[in-house]
Amino acid sequence: MKVIFYTKENCQLCDEAYSLLEIMQGSYDFEIESRDIYTNDEWLEEYQIIIPVVKIHDDVLIGNDINIEKLAGIFEKL
Repeated sequence: MKVIFYTKENCQLCDEAYSLLEIMQGSYDFEIESRDIYTNDEWLEEYQIIIPVVKIHDDVLIGNDINIEKLAGIFEKL
């Protein structure tokens, strides 16, 4: 399974969210695909004010909504 992680450089909240994903990899089998929003105009337009963004299939978590409980809830239903 692949988790898409939209991020940018020098983003403390992004760093924290990525660390949570790495922790979750200890319990769930998934690959993290990091996408820097500044490398794609569409991503920049869509996500510039709401990053970090985590997409897992049809589920999307943004900003401060990215936490262990919500991530675990998504992984458990897959």
